[in-house]
Amino acid sequence: MTAVPGQRSTAAAGPAASERAAEEDLRALFGQSIAVFASLAGPAHVVETANPAFFATIGEERARVGVALAELMPELAGQGFIALLDQVFRTGEPYTGRDVQVMLGSGPQSREAFFDFTYEPRRDADGNVTGIRVLGVETTQVKHAQRLMAEHRGLLEQIARQAPLTEVLDGMARCIENLAPQEVLVSVLLADPDARHLRHGAAPSLPDFYNQAIDGIATGEGVGSCGTAAHRREPVIVTDIATDPFWDDFRGLADQAGLAACWSTPILARDGGLLGTFAMYHRIPRVPQDTDLALARLFAGTAALAIERHHIEQAKLAAEARAKSANDELAKVVRVERELRAEAEQRAAAAAELATQMRAAAAAQAATPHPEHCQLGGAAGCTAPAEIKIADSWGDAAWGCPAHVEEAILNVRSVFIASEELGGLTAYLNR
Repeated sequence: MTAVPGQRSTAAAGPAASERAAEEDLRALFGQSIAVFASLAGPAHVVETANPAFFATIGEERARVGVALAELMPELAGQGFIALLDQVFRTGEPYTGRDVQVMLGSGPQSREAFFDFTYEPRRDADGNVTGIRVLGVETTQVKHAQRLMAEHRGLLEQIARQAPLTEVLDGMARCIENLAPQEVLVSVLLADPDARHLRHGAAPSLPDFYNQAIDGIATGEGVGSCGTAAHRREPVIVTDIATDPFWDDFRGLADQAGLAACWSTPILARDGGLLGTFAMYHRIPRVPQDTDLALARLFAGTAALAIERHHIEQAKLAAEARAKSANDELAKVVRVERELRAEAEQRAAAAAELATQMRAAAAAQAATPHPEHCQLGGAAGCTAPAEIKIADSWGDAAWGCPAHVEEAILNVRSVFIASEELGGLTAYLNR
């Protein structure tokens, strides 16, 4: 694995150190603009002289003088800049452009840049225009920083309004891919609760087969860039997948997906717990610059905020669901308890009524001839005095003690208390 100068870890740093690190990241992202200067001669705008910043801007391979600007930078003609030079040379009126977009170079090496610039006519002793001075300040980094902060603010607003996590992470990945000066493919993996595996979170530009293949990879030393970064809790920079041993088990997959470099940054919670990983993939082997590392740290922090907010919301919903379930269960228990209490009260009332009837029957039947002992004891018999006569709908009758009479009335539906006046079928029909 290639070591990268300037890489730092702030996982264990205090608030002051974290604030300083954040300021350094902003300085790295916004950068310092450098003034470019060139002196052009004649109507053909031949480059007579230029400062190193000018040649660094257009590309050191084109650092030549004595050549017409249109020949040195043919891409300018189609963007209207040569026509503007012609106008200034013809009219003698200077021209100033603010935050103007320029495409420098051509093909895969072309890049978008922004400039504040002035075309100022050069004059001889007689006041005739002999050439043009070009003075400009590249504002590309400032422009990108403005776009970055606008996009970052939008992400924070999404998090604040509790947008779905997948929506936030997908938007973040696309934002970085659009802002990066060179092609980059962004991936966010989410850690399982046990921090032993990583799950797909967002990767809008990686092929589906690749996302599916790495979904659920283990965290551990040597498990690609992301598995290792998650295990170490620190960034892992693989500048060339084709030769790095961390990618031995995934090299064929990466080659199939057209990936040549992968820089992975762990996404950590405020307590240091693992939330996931933030990865930047490249089509060619690449060593990150300070701006790349700052961008990774900035958005890893944003992803951490979004994921922690999601976890808090999920825990809140789970707690509310448990509380609702407990309340529903409590309501069910209370309802059953009330039903049982009502049933018990009904039984108590019925038992009291039956006891009253039995006492009245025993008093009424006391003088009636009856056997000495209870006839309702079954095979075991009963030696208690017979006090109450009962009968059923078939005309059968027997005498029993209060306990056995109550038992018979409660357990045999057709049994009732008999009397001399109303016995047998008549008593049943008039009960």
